[in-house]
Amino acid sequence: MNIYVCVKQVPDTEARVQVGGDGKSIDSAQINTILNPFDEFAVEQALLTREQHGGEVVALSLGDDGAAAAIRTAMAMGADKGIHLKTDQSADDPLQVGKELAGQIGGSGVDVVFFGKQAVGNEHGQVGLIVAELLAVPAISEVSSLEVSAGSASGKREIEGGSESFETPLPAVFTTQKGLNEPRYPSLKGRMAAKKKPIEVREVTLDEPLLTVEKISYPPERSRGMIVGEGAAAVPELVRLLKEEAKVL
Repeated sequence: MNIYVCVKQVPDTEARVQVGGDGKSIDSAQINTILNPFDEFAVEQALLTREQHGGEVVALSLGDDGAAAAIRTAMAMGADKGIHLKTDQSADDPLQVGKELAGQIGGSGVDVVFFGKQAVGNEHGQVGLIVAELLAVPAISEVSSLEVSAGSASGKREIEGGSESFETPLPAVFTTQKGLNEPRYPSLKGRMAAKKKPIEVREVTLDEPLLTVEKISYPPERSRGMIVGEGAAAVPELVRLLKEEAKVL
């Protein structure tokens, strides 16, 4: 089975994010980056699919030199090889990214493509669905359980207030979320093996973006809280403040 998993290197979720000098980007020099957490579930599901049906897992990432780190992590987990779509262009537009990924995947005889449901760096949650549309194959988002057979797949996806069962022919695109599986931790042996696995570098030029970032700013600081008293004696003053100052009563 021909399996692709698309991965992205993102700012560490534990890092204190600093806005860059241009006011439009994150200062990457001040933070560590990691494999997108939702992509860990995608990689794990790709590996489980290969273990069940055989074949090859290809980790694909688009970006500058940092994108190679995401591919190496995926290969340390067990992916067979990687493809780095190298560009120094800003890639904030999901359609721009989706077109390039679809162009690389199309024609490869792919059976399944896995994405994380969204990247924590920008939270668009669109690229996987755009790729499916451009490849003219089914797209199932936010998958919470999945069974893949020779020519079809079935499972469940999360919807507001519940879940939805699905069945689809292959090839198809799936976006994964927490709860689908338990991602394996890259072992030392896996990390060493990943250094020997091939990463094919393909220089790419992206289309002109239709979406651009105009400004990144911090959220406004919250005003300090107020202690109006203790116990039941504080209730009258609290009610007065809610009526006269907060105006919520």
